[in-house]
Amino acid sequence: MLPQKINFSADALFDFDKAALKPAGKAMLDELTRLLQGANYEVILAIGHTDRIGSAAYNQRLSVRRAEAVKKYLTEKGIPPNRVYADGKGKTQPLTKPSDCKSRQSRRLLIACLQPDRRVDIEVTGTK
Repeated sequence: MLPQKINFSADALFDFDKAALKPAGKAMLDELTRLLQGANYEVILAIGHTDRIGSAAYNQRLSVRRAEAVKKYLTEKGIPPNRVYADGKGKTQPLTKPSDCKSRQSRRLLIACLQPDRRVDIEVTGTK
């Protein structure tokens, strides 16, 4: 049933602070392309998000690079390029609240706590 919004953890798709798809991430996107076969969709939008660690400008670039990596992979798997778009939101739409993850935690604990913010949302719109 369309439209659909699918959330992928960036940690499942990418290594921390990277934009190259991991093999497990490719497998997840392979499943998505399989599900889209035969669907009458109009647009697929990949939206990258980051956590709050790092500058706004750096996170914006990283979120765009991740969304573009997803877009590129989907088109390589046969999704028409004119139907796939990529956008990055950086750290502007976190799922965690500032009070959820204290910045005075150890870096390892802070990274783990902010995991929900690192994601790629894929929105599929169409008629069926």
